[in-house]
Amino acid sequence: MRNVVKRLCAMLGVVCLVTNLASHAAAQPVNETPTLGPETNLPLPRFVSLKTSESNVRRGPSLSHRIDWVFTRRHMPLQVIAEYGHWRRVIDRDGQGGWVHYTMLSGARTVLIDGEITALRARPEEGALENAMLEPGVIARLGQCTPDWCRLTAGGYRGWAPKATLWGVAESEIRD
Repeated sequence: MRNVVKRLCAMLGVVCLVTNLASHAAAQPVNETPTLGPETNLPLPRFVSLKTSESNVRRGPSLSHRIDWVFTRRHMPLQVIAEYGHWRRVIDRDGQGGWVHYTMLSGARTVLIDGEITALRARPEEGALENAMLEPGVIARLGQCTPDWCRLTAGGYRGWAPKATLWGVAESEIRD
């Protein structure tokens, strides 16, 4: 009985400590400057694309770590969330990911049509002429972005799509 009481007191102490730290962190001002990667000095997180049509995704940042799966879509947009040496920790649209060697990634920006069929419009306006219809899962090259629209190129077509229908571009991102 005595050991049970000691364990409960220890667990209660840990809970109080975590709660205190969480409330202290919430009271701190939000850091406005983006986190920079220790290897590249580029912002984290950031979007990139897969350079090759096949890339191993590893459990850790080295060749000795196990391959969990293989990305198989060239130009697929990925989000870099960490860096370690020549390795980048990436996630895909579904939040799945792991460590990929930096040579497998490209700075060329692409997006994935997410959700429903999306109209590619001649101008960044809801009623503008439709140039094409893009199905969910289509990968498009990312161009200029306003607060609500992005210019895309896909399958020989060009036009504007609502930013809310895309994965691979930050909600607040503006591109010239």
